[in-house]
Amino acid sequence: MQWLDTLIREFSEANTWIEVGVIVGCLFLSWLICAALARRLNQPESLWLGPTAVRGVLFPALALVLVYFATIVVERFEPVFLLRAAISILTALALVRWTARVLAAAFPSSGLARLIEHVFSWVVFLVAVLWVLGLLPEVLAELDSVELAFGKTHVSLLTLIRGTVTASLMLVATLWISSTFEQRVLDRTVTDLSMRKVLMNVTRALLVLIGLLFALSAVGVDLTALSVLGGAMGVGLGFGMQKLASNYVSGFVILLERSLRIGDNVRVDGFEGRITDIKTRYTLIRAGNGRESIVPNESIITQRVENLSAADMRFNVTTSIGVGYDSDVDQVQSILVQAAQAQERVLKAPTPVAYLDKFGADALEFTLNFWISDPAAGTANVKSQVNIAMLKGLREAGIDIPYPQRVVHLSDAAAAALATTPATRAPSDSARPGV
Repeated sequence: MQWLDTLIREFSEANTWIEVGVIVGCLFLSWLICAALARRLNQPESLWLGPTAVRGVLFPALALVLVYFATIVVERFEPVFLLRAAISILTALALVRWTARVLAAAFPSSGLARLIEHVFSWVVFLVAVLWVLGLLPEVLAELDSVELAFGKTHVSLLTLIRGTVTASLMLVATLWISSTFEQRVLDRTVTDLSMRKVLMNVTRALLVLIGLLFALSAVGVDLTALSVLGGAMGVGLGFGMQKLASNYVSGFVILLERSLRIGDNVRVDGFEGRITDIKTRYTLIRAGNGRESIVPNESIITQRVENLSAADMRFNVTTSIGVGYDSDVDQVQSILVQAAQAQERVLKAPTPVAYLDKFGADALEFTLNFWISDPAAGTANVKSQVNIAMLKGLREAGIDIPYPQRVVHLSDAAAAALATTPATRAPSDSARPGV
């Protein structure tokens, strides 16, 4: 229990009230600076500031710097204990905040990222507590004494943990640099959504690869050994991963050629909808009724795809109705056109137009054509509004909307025979039995 005696002695020798005052002052000054910056910059989604003055990375990082310099000053006059503990806790808090914010920005809806964040937080704070208690050197020594055998190679558990932590922090830093580059450079300089998407994917893939190589080098892995792995991956891509590789290459081709863009209305294999996202492996197409189709990028490259909004965003909608044969054709056309023009979503140019489509068996059949510019908002709703307005206009004008009916004509001989046929009558009371 020597560590406990040392801890008690250091605590008793330090002037805790002065240290508590210094720590509170440093925290209050950090809060003032963060609050002032948050009000001035107004960036709630920023990595450094966060939604409140104390939720970002800047608050613990700034408090850590202030407490560190305060520790250097106070140590010249008297022993310190709480200040060193505060340094350890603030370091752990800043590291956890930074990792959590980066993972939330890179993987906003990933449950695995949240699990990694929680595990990392517990490990970091455990290390901080061990350092404050003075047990960290002993724990590290015990971990270093435990060796794991991988074939002919023997690696201590401490080396393995250090390598894992180093690689993880390197990858997190890579994701942070990638996200910062996307927000500060690509979002401001590249206006085309598809081109921005491909640049973001390429940038993140390259930075993650570079970060992984640096992490492996820091752990002590010989990078020349990866040549065998690269050859094996090449063989796998050539045989077993042809479809996967083809979809990835097709995704970059679609984004680079910009033949299809996010927001276009397309029809693929009979499925019609709006492109909501173009991934490196597949494309998401959302129909007007809410259904979403996941289409492999290779299918878009190799099959026939109708881009309904490649030329312009005007989308044609048609509806039909039948009126009686004695109706005024010009009046009917005028009513149909006015019914379409009265709707807000219907474009004024090109002008809605009504055609006498054909002479039906029971009615004159008209077809109304009109255009909208926002098919993503739905076509059935605007078509229903136009149909209701058409029906109301025709009824107000007294125009007949017939339903299917048939007229039977009898020849003179058949009519005479029908007239001479005695009608079937019910038996009289006298004819009933028992009367």
